[in-house]
Amino acid sequence: MKKALASTAVAALLMAPMVLAQPPVLPAYDLLLRGGHVIDAKNNIDAVMDLAIKDGKIARVAKGLSPKDAIKTIEVAGLYVTPGLIDMHVHVYNGTGEKGSYAGDLSVPPDGFTFRAGVTTVVDAGCSGWRNFEDFKDRIIDRSKTRVLAMLNIVGNGMRGGRYEQNTADMDGEATAAMAAKYPGVVVGIKTAHYNGNDWIAVDQAEIAGVKANLPVMVDFGGDRPARPLYDLLTKKLRPGDVYTHMYSGLRQEQDMKTMGPQKGMIEGRARGVWFDAGTGGGSFKWSLAVPFVKQGFKPDSLSTDLHVDSMNSATKDLLNVASKMMAIGLSLKEVVAEMTWHPARQIKREELGNLSPGSVADVAVLSVANGKFGFTDMVNTRVNGTKKLVDELTIKGGKIVYDLNGLEALPWDAPQGDVSNDNRWTSWPRPKPAAPPPPDAH
Repeated sequence: MKKALASTAVAALLMAPMVLAQPPVLPAYDLLLRGGHVIDAKNNIDAVMDLAIKDGKIARVAKGLSPKDAIKTIEVAGLYVTPGLIDMHVHVYNGTGEKGSYAGDLSVPPDGFTFRAGVTTVVDAGCSGWRNFEDFKDRIIDRSKTRVLAMLNIVGNGMRGGRYEQNTADMDGEATAAMAAKYPGVVVGIKTAHYNGNDWIAVDQAEIAGVKANLPVMVDFGGDRPARPLYDLLTKKLRPGDVYTHMYSGLRQEQDMKTMGPQKGMIEGRARGVWFDAGTGGGSFKWSLAVPFVKQGFKPDSLSTDLHVDSMNSATKDLLNVASKMMAIGLSLKEVVAEMTWHPARQIKREELGNLSPGSVADVAVLSVANGKFGFTDMVNTRVNGTKKLVDELTIKGGKIVYDLNGLEALPWDAPQGDVSNDNRWTSWPRPKPAAPPPPDAH
């Protein structure tokens, strides 16, 4: 009888539904930025609000979100909260090693120059072509924490120096389009740059690639040649959605010397949908153009650095310095933020970036505005004085903190550290584990 009862009890246990240990319920948000002034051009937000992040995505932007609903809350009152910045003209492929080449020792490693300036996405502007793009992808794109995208050079060998960049036989729109199609979303444009010939071969082949791959073409127009005037480029050759970079260089007759504003081709080009990019670089930005152009309303569609080993140490420095110099001549903070976020995202057709819409990738920059006396220079070493300078305080990529200038997220060293088991949900840095209690005294 006892055996039968025992067997019945065992059978009942086996038939009972298994009760599994439930994981702890996490708060609604991984990270909450509280009390900052949010600027988001796509969603027309320009107000003090809270921003919540969950699972690497923007969860909510609203007023009055509670710290109780987040694993981590950071107070950012008095600071500006923007989408992660996009620098759509940089040079970061140093794979081939040629001296004095943008595919060699003139390029910079992206992670060293991005997060500290609030930049989470960069676009390499033509360092590689279809022949060496996959080397660039392996060496740099796939190994960087920064989101690195690319515009393919119409020259198959890319920016390996003059003898390559002037080789019209290596300008192949078909092969370039085929390589772009192989890596959609990573290749976001076509680039023609530095060509000094009297013909239109570089532009024409770039446009063939752009049309076939359905991508924008960015033009650095090279040498100023009467046989291929800038007016014709902007009014006949480029399509709506193409990009003219180095807009304030003055190297290709961008300026009307009577009005001191933009020449007729730039005005007509903008009217037909050509985008204009700052691309300040080491030798591509003059105050003598930028000041009168801005006064006459011809402002950039996008701000970018043309970052390389010369520009990072001269007038350009970084993207926030470019924005600060434009603020010094009349652009508002709201305008420069749009020109570093939503505008470039639209230009490169990556509209999931550059905004703070719920569900979008949680790339965020938290900025302060320093007040003081600042000097901003140009390619010919002339200066404009300014009173405001943008500084990056905190950078978040994919929902995790990757840069923190002043330890906004950190606790005082002598404060209780508490539970850090879920900190990897909002930070990319290792967290200290609480010390284990000492073993009991054996005696």
